[in-house]
Amino acid sequence: MGICDTLKEVEIDQAIEEPTEIMHINQDSETELPDQEVDPELFDVVKTHMVHGPCGSYNPRSPCMKNGICSKRFPKLFSTETVTSEGGYPFYRRRSPENCGIRMTIQSRASCIDIDNRWIVPFSPVLSRTFRAHINVELCRSIKSIKYICKYVNKGSDLVVFGVQNANDEVTSYQNGRYISTSEAI
Repeated sequence: MGICDTLKEVEIDQAIEEPTEIMHINQDSETELPDQEVDPELFDVVKTHMVHGPCGSYNPRSPCMKNGICSKRFPKLFSTETVTSEGGYPFYRRRSPENCGIRMTIQSRASCIDIDNRWIVPFSPVLSRTFRAHINVELCRSIKSIKYICKYVNKGSDLVVFGVQNANDEVTSYQNGRYISTSEAI
């Protein structure tokens, strides 16, 4: 079952029992550092691509900082278990180092910074292992998620740049100037 299928399932099927729903959320999206001994490959990907910031007191001039506060609300609060909320987004499990969570030190510019689960961006272990890149995966069970998807599927490109070499060649002009929107590409 893919992420989109799970998103639709959690979004549309409001009759899912709470423990089953949380199980789905925990399978598809994680917010904790993996154990380096158990899964060194995933640990490396998360350490490299899924740590937010640093921002806040570590870096007050970070691009995410607005009026002295992180606009992405990092660092998040610790939580011993995933809990669904009325707003549609879950509060993900983020265990503290004192509660079986993992802490690591990363090099950021000229200083070393201690990072724990509060700084981890939600990720899919499958997608992270496959693409070895930053892929933020958040599950939502609100009608707002459908509006969000439609907004970006139908959103056009901000800028299109192309050049035509021979203005009299109609076939080349058509091919170079053809614009395919997101909905046409799907």
